[in-house]
Amino acid sequence: MTDTYELFAIKYARRDGWRSDNFIGGDDDHASAMPLDYYVWVARNAQRSVLIDTGFSAQTAAKRGRGVLRCPIDSLRLIDIDPDSITDTVITHLHYDHVGNFALLQSSRFHLQEPEMHFATGRHMKYPHFGHHYEPEDVAQMVRMNFAQRVVMHDGPAEVAPGIELQPVGGHTPGLQVVRVKTARGWVVVASDASHFYENIEKRRPFSNACDVCQMLEAFDTVYLLADSKEHVIPGHDPQVLERYPAPSKELEGIIARLDVAPQTHAD
Repeated sequence: MTDTYELFAIKYARRDGWRSDNFIGGDDDHASAMPLDYYVWVARNAQRSVLIDTGFSAQTAAKRGRGVLRCPIDSLRLIDIDPDSITDTVITHLHYDHVGNFALLQSSRFHLQEPEMHFATGRHMKYPHFGHHYEPEDVAQMVRMNFAQRVVMHDGPAEVAPGIELQPVGGHTPGLQVVRVKTARGWVVVASDASHFYENIEKRRPFSNACDVCQMLEAFDTVYLLADSKEHVIPGHDPQVLERYPAPSKELEGIIARLDVAPQTHAD
């Protein structure tokens, strides 16, 4: 069917961290590690492949001291997707780890919520609390691509293609959007940074980096309403995604997860 997709999470980087880093107010368990994985996602059927986020570039990784395991765009080839075949890319928000690598997507247009562009080019970027999470060159490149008619700015819910829907939720950033994808197992929501980890949404514990905490809490409810069940929600940075869902092949274990099939393991 043209409105049903295979859905994949591709891990391209990893960062060490602690539980106390990942919740507003910290955490009572200060000594336990809680690393972040960095992903891009792609929905595919016989008609199209739609990329969700593009990941940071090698240059940004070097600047910020981040280790890159693989190029997020070239990694599409691991599941037989030619990056030049991508005609639509959703940018959930403009934080450095979700946007970049534009030169590797010559054929794509980019779907972005307009309030996110306003925020990233507006007065609040002078404050390090906000500006630190954006790369000025990535933001400038998005502006350039808008002049080149390669950006579709939405101001509210939108449909990218049949079976792929966008819903702005805010909270983490003013223009953060989640992506609802129709799969063989039902509607799956790629939550991106609406919930970095399963624990953020499942226990209603907001992530430490929030623009609007009230909106972040309300985003949890919106995500659950959009998904067919709690097991249809995919957080943005949780290493458990690769543990809960099977890889497309044995060779891709620990790198890519199939999200259009039922999870194989569950958290306690």
